[in-house]
Amino acid sequence: MRKVKTEGIVVSQNKITDVIFDIWIQTVIAKDAKAGQFVGVYPHDGTILLPRPLSICEVSPDKEKIRLVYRVAGKGTAEFADYQAGDKVLLLGVLGNGFPVNEADGKQVFLFGGGIGIPPLLYLAKTIARPDAVDIFLGYRDNAIFLAGELKAYGMVQIATEDGSIGTKGNVIDAACLSAKKADIIMACGPMPMLRAIKAYASERGIKAYLSLEERMACGVGACLGCVCKTTKADSNTNVHNARICTEGPVFEAGYVEL
Repeated sequence: MRKVKTEGIVVSQNKITDVIFDIWIQTVIAKDAKAGQFVGVYPHDGTILLPRPLSICEVSPDKEKIRLVYRVAGKGTAEFADYQAGDKVLLLGVLGNGFPVNEADGKQVFLFGGGIGIPPLLYLAKTIARPDAVDIFLGYRDNAIFLAGELKAYGMVQIATEDGSIGTKGNVIDAACLSAKKADIIMACGPMPMLRAIKAYASERGIKAYLSLEERMACGVGACLGCVCKTTKADSNTNVHNARICTEGPVFEAGYVEL
């Protein structure tokens, strides 16, 4: 599906922590959305020109609705938190490349999510659809836990909190190091320090890893070059060591990007 700007309708919205909101939107974008992709959501406020990139948490079984779980972090997302059922919302999507789910076939999979990088893991785990072969490591700053209960239906969930209030005290790597299992493949989404640690963890153990990079974005379609990351290999067309997270990513093989 080509990227389209389209109007969606809010179906429902719930507040799940002090700053985390859960919204379902009816949209034609849903029919082609894949795990790891995202949409741009345009605020109604005319003073905010650019869409806010939000990862797709889930797609309804009828492929007519998408679920976005997002954190209120500024003026744009604060507006989204006020949306109610029936409100119209302008969307740009589907954006990004998504996770290579087919590479998980027949393998032991470790999924890592940190903070607002956790939501895309739900659709990813549901798409893999092999709970007995999926271990899910979730990192939170404190005991404001979200989505962990839902993820338990699709894999073995292990939680790490910085303050030790729930699960392992520390980060997702600390939790993974306590596991008796070994992954054949890793897929992860979260803040850059977490992704750096996962890249090192995977490299030390010879495990193939795919990382979904979080980055501020402007256009979302690769035109502005505002979300460029450094790569270990030169692009075949431009011969430069850069890639656009919004188009070539957000998911990259760990060895391809410099973090």
